[in-house]
Amino acid sequence: MHSSNTFNADVLPFNLLDEDEYTLLQDNLDIGYYQASEVIISTGDVPEGLYIILKGCVRELDVQSVDKRHGHTFVHYTNDDYFGAWSALRGSAIHDFVADEETICYILPTKILLDLIYRNASFGGFFNKNLSLQNELLEQKNDSLNMTEFMLARIDSSCMRDASLLPKGTDLEYATQFMSDQQIDCALVQRGKRYGIVTRTDLLNAIVLDKLPVTADVQVIANYRLITVESGDYLFNALILMTLHQIDRVVVMQGSELHGIIDLADTLSYFSSHSHVVGLRIERATSIDELKAAAGDMGNLIRSLYAQGVKVRFAMDLLAALNKRLMSKLFNLVVPENVLPHVCLVVMGSEGRGEQIVRIDQDNGLIMRDSLDWPECQQTLEHYTQALVGLGYPKCPGQVMVNNPFWVQPISTWTQRMRDWVAKADSDSLLNLAISMDAYPVAGNKALFKTSRNWLLRELQQQQRFLSSFAEVALVFETPLNFLGGIRDRAAGVDVKKGGIFPIVHGVRVLAMQYQVAETNTYKRIESLVKLGVLPQRLGSELMESFSLLQWFRLSHHLNQQEQECSVEDLNNDVDLGALDRLEKDLLRQSFQVVKDFKKHLSLRYRLGLGL
Repeated sequence: MHSSNTFNADVLPFNLLDEDEYTLLQDNLDIGYYQASEVIISTGDVPEGLYIILKGCVRELDVQSVDKRHGHTFVHYTNDDYFGAWSALRGSAIHDFVADEETICYILPTKILLDLIYRNASFGGFFNKNLSLQNELLEQKNDSLNMTEFMLARIDSSCMRDASLLPKGTDLEYATQFMSDQQIDCALVQRGKRYGIVTRTDLLNAIVLDKLPVTADVQVIANYRLITVESGDYLFNALILMTLHQIDRVVVMQGSELHGIIDLADTLSYFSSHSHVVGLRIERATSIDELKAAAGDMGNLIRSLYAQGVKVRFAMDLLAALNKRLMSKLFNLVVPENVLPHVCLVVMGSEGRGEQIVRIDQDNGLIMRDSLDWPECQQTLEHYTQALVGLGYPKCPGQVMVNNPFWVQPISTWTQRMRDWVAKADSDSLLNLAISMDAYPVAGNKALFKTSRNWLLRELQQQQRFLSSFAEVALVFETPLNFLGGIRDRAAGVDVKKGGIFPIVHGVRVLAMQYQVAETNTYKRIESLVKLGVLPQRLGSELMESFSLLQWFRLSHHLNQQEQECSVEDLNNDVDLGALDRLEKDLLRQSFQVVKDFKKHLSLRYRLGLGL
C-alpha cells in the first residue's frame, strides 16, 4: 500500500533530488512492518526495492549456517538508514537482512529507484560504494567548501605559453635578439634528445660576467636539468614544483614531445590564495626574524586552503614544499657555508613523507661526511633547533632532532646503525628504522642521504623475516570498528591516527621497503606499488581515498581545536563522532573498513596474526 506519511528527505542521498524527483519518490513509497528476528531480505531473493528505516533496527549478515543467528554481521541499520540498494540493483541479494526488533520501513520499488538514478547523476553516484564519489559529495555539501576553479584546472593551452625553440647553432647574440623580438624571458635549445632552457639572466651572465663572445653557441650555457610536468596534469602540481625547486617556470611535456612552458605569474593568475607570497618571503629572508614572519603566514594559508575545499593531498603537497623551503633556508642561515657541502639535513616522520599539514613537532637528523672536522657542530645544531621552535615547530617529545647527537652521525655510522636495527628488530630498533625510512633531504649535500638510502633498500629486499616483524607493527592498534561493523566510539572520541592513518602509512612503508620504492610520500608509494603489481588497483585506489578522508577528518579536528585556542603541543587526533553528520560518519566507517581490509592483506602477505 502507499504511505500517507511524509517522508524525511532532508538526509543524504534523498536531499539530492529535485522537487519533481522527490514527488515521484513520495508518490511511490510503500510501508513494511516486521517483527523481531523476521527476515526482510534473504540471500538469493529478488528484493522489492530500497528500504529506508522509519523505526527499529536491521542487521545485515552473511549466513554461514542454517541457523541465521550464527551468521557474521556486517553492520546494523537504524532510523533513517537505508539498505538493500545494491541487492535491488543487481537483481538478487548477497546477504540476509534481519529485523533485530520490531521495525517499520519505507520501501521504494526497484523500478522507481532505477528511474531516479537515471534522472539524477548525483543521486545515482551515491549508491556507488566507491569512496571517491562519496568524498566528492562531502566536499560539495557546503557551498563554502566548494573546489576553487584553480583546483580543477588542468595543464593545457589555456594556461601555458608556446615553447620557443632556438635553431641549432644559435649564438648568444641571435638568442638575445630573438628573446627581445618575441618579448619572452626564456627559450629552449635541443642537444640530441635532450632539451635545455636559457633565460635572459643566463645570457647576461654569460656575456658580462663570464666574458663569452657573442658568437658562442647558446647550447654551452643552457640548463639541461629541466623540471617538467605532463600535459593534462593538475596546474596545482606545477605550482608545487615551482615552490619546491624555487624556480619561476616549468616545461610542459607530453611523453617525449615538447608542449610548452608554464610561468609562475601565469600560474598565480589561476590561484587566489597567497601561497606564492609565503614562498617569496621565505626565499628573500636574510634573517631568522624575517623567516619567522613568513612562517606565521603559513597558519593562515592552511586555514585558507581548508576553507576553499582544496583536496587534502594538494594541500599537503604545497605545504610540504613550503616547509622544506623554510627549513632549508634556516639551515643555510645558521650553518657555515664551508660546512654545507659535507652535511645533509633530513626531515623525517610525517614531514619527511610530506604529510604534515598542521605543524606538530620537529623530526630531523643530520648525515655528515666521514672525518668531518666541525668543532662548532653541537652548538650550531642546538641553535637550529631553538630557531625552529621560534618559527612554530615544537621540539619532538622523542628527541628526534639535530640537537640530539644520536641523530647526527657520519654516513658510515648512519648506515651501520640501520644495519644493526634490521638485525636486532626489537621495538626500539623498529621505531628508529621507521623514522629513518621516511627521511627526506632538504639542505646540504643530498648525495650523502641517497647513498645511505639506496644501500638500505637493496639490503632489505631479501630480509623476509625482518619485513614480517616490521609489518606486524601495522597491526598494533585496533581498527575502531565493533563486531557489528559500526564505529567503536570512546568518550574521548575516535583516534583517526592510530585507528586508520598509522596502519596505512606503516603498511605501505613496509611494502615500499621490500620492493625498493624510493618514494617517501604515502600516496606516491601506493601509486608505485600498484604499478609494480604489488597492490591490486582497487585496493590501492581505496587506500588513497581512505587516507585522504582520514587526513581530512584529522585536519578539520585540529583546526577546530586551534579555534578554541588549543596549543600545537596539545593537539590530539580524537574526532568527536557526535559532531559528524550522517555522510561523514558513513565515510569514516567505510575508511576504517578499507583499513581493516588492508590489514588482512598485510597479514596474508607476511603471515601475521589476524588481530585486526
